[in-house]
Amino acid sequence: MTLNLTKPICFFDLETTGINISKDRIVEIAILKVYPNGKEESHRWIVNPEMPIPPEVSKIHGIWDKDVVDKPTFKELAKEIHTIIKDSDLAGFNSNRFDIPLLAEEMLRAEVDFDMKNRLAVDVQTIYHKMEQRNLSAAYKFYCDKDLTDAHTAEADTLATYEVLKSQVEKYDELENNTKFLAEFSSRKKFADFAGFITFNKDGEECFSFGKHKNKTVLEVLEKEPGYFGWLLNADFPLYTKKVLTAIKLKQFNNKLD
Repeated sequence: MTLNLTKPICFFDLETTGINISKDRIVEIAILKVYPNGKEESHRWIVNPEMPIPPEVSKIHGIWDKDVVDKPTFKELAKEIHTIIKDSDLAGFNSNRFDIPLLAEEMLRAEVDFDMKNRLAVDVQTIYHKMEQRNLSAAYKFYCDKDLTDAHTAEADTLATYEVLKSQVEKYDELENNTKFLAEFSSRKKFADFAGFITFNKDGEECFSFGKHKNKTVLEVLEKEPGYFGWLLNADFPLYTKKVLTAIKLKQFNNKLD
C-alpha cells in the first residue's frame, strides 16, 4: 500500500549521547523523505557531538568517540537538514517525546529556527502502543513479519518505522490513511512546548505544568511575578521551552501596547 499524503513526510531517527533533551547531542541522524507521489529519498549523517559519548551508550548504537572525530558537527549540518525537512510533516518511533524535542534543541542551538506550527507529527510508537503495547523490534516482527537485525542503527530503525506505519494503516480499519488523522491519533496530551513544561487548559490558555505555579496560566504568573520569567530563561530548561515562553511574554507586552 501507499500512504495517502498531501505533502511530504520525513521519517527520521536519532542516535544520541543520551536521553537528556537539554544536554545530550545527536551522533547519527537518518531521514527517509516520502513524497505524495510515492517517491522516496534517504539521507544519513554521522555527527560529531562535540562531547564524549558514554561507553554504555556506544554499546547500544555502536557509534564510538573514534567514529565521530572527523565528522561534521550538527551546526555544520543544520541548514542542510532543515532544507530537507522544512516542507514536510515528521514521523518517527517515540518521536513526539524524544526525537522531535531533541532535534528542535539542536536546531535552535545551531541558530536555525524550528517549530511545528505548520506541520504534523505522526508517532508510530504511540499508534503501536495504543494497538498492541510493544517496542519497534516487536512491531516490525508483528506487522511486517521481519526481524530487525540492525536495531539501534538510525537507518535501519527509520526504514522499519516507515514499513510499520504502512502496515498499521493497512491492518486497522479505524486508522484513516491521511497524515492529519495519524498525527492526531498518535499525539498524547497537547503541550505548547515539546518537553511538556507548558500545557493548555480547557480554554486553550498556556499553563505551567510543574512547580509552585502548576496549572496557573503563564500570562497570570508573568503578570504577578515578573521575575519568574528571568529565572526560567536562566534555568536549565530546553531552548524550545524558553522560545515558547518568550513568545508568550512578547504577546503579553504587545497586548499592553494595544
